[in-house]
Amino acid sequence: MTSLAPKEPATAAPEPVATATDDEPPQAETSTSGPLLIGLTGPIGCGKSTVARWLSEGGAVVVDADAVARDVTAPGQPGHEAVLMRFGEAFRRADGTLDRRALGRHVFADPAALVELERIVHPLVRPRILAAIEAARTSGAPVLVIEAIKLLEAGYAAMCDEVWLITCPPSEQQSRLEARGLTPDDARQRATAQAGMTERLAGVASLVIDTAGPEANARRRVRRALGAARARRDAAPRGQ
Repeated sequence: MTSLAPKEPATAAPEPVATATDDEPPQAETSTSGPLLIGLTGPIGCGKSTVARWLSEGGAVVVDADAVARDVTAPGQPGHEAVLMRFGEAFRRADGTLDRRALGRHVFADPAALVELERIVHPLVRPRILAAIEAARTSGAPVLVIEAIKLLEAGYAAMCDEVWLITCPPSEQQSRLEARGLTPDDARQRATAQAGMTERLAGVASLVIDTAGPEANARRRVRRALGAARARRDAAPRGQ
């Protein structure tokens, strides 16, 4: 496990080793010591998936823990019936799939229920995440990104070279969640369920990236952050 670099504001990150215009996606570079492993975490609605997409456009391999969780709870998968057995048939849609929106509304209103859901899903997600990490290492991928809201709790942060905390102001978080189709009350409920996350994760993050404001500005911060991460990785002694 490599040590984390000191936390620094995204806007103060050094210029990237490879040159790129602000409109270009972050470009990944191959390393002979294995992929640069970046963990993305942060509150819902603050832009983790957008940052992951920008990195993917530049050649990074992205493992989305939420997508894996959806896979392991799809019909025919062990997590599907386990969730329904615990929470009831009321959360089964007419087509047999989980009613994820209704289930989310239920567990975000009940912290104990959220913990129970995580106890069902996370043990099924972890082996797939670990397999994806190993596949990226053997395939020669230059950068591997793990996007997970439970990056720290699941133990993935300790595997990463860098942990990036993706944040945004509460007002912007609210508007983004509503743009996804959540009601204002549902959006506030989900944000409230994660209250204090930014402060708790700031102590373990290598970098804090605020995605507020114009998308071009946030994209520039990510491009510079990746350049700085590559520079730190290249400067580190081999084997770290």
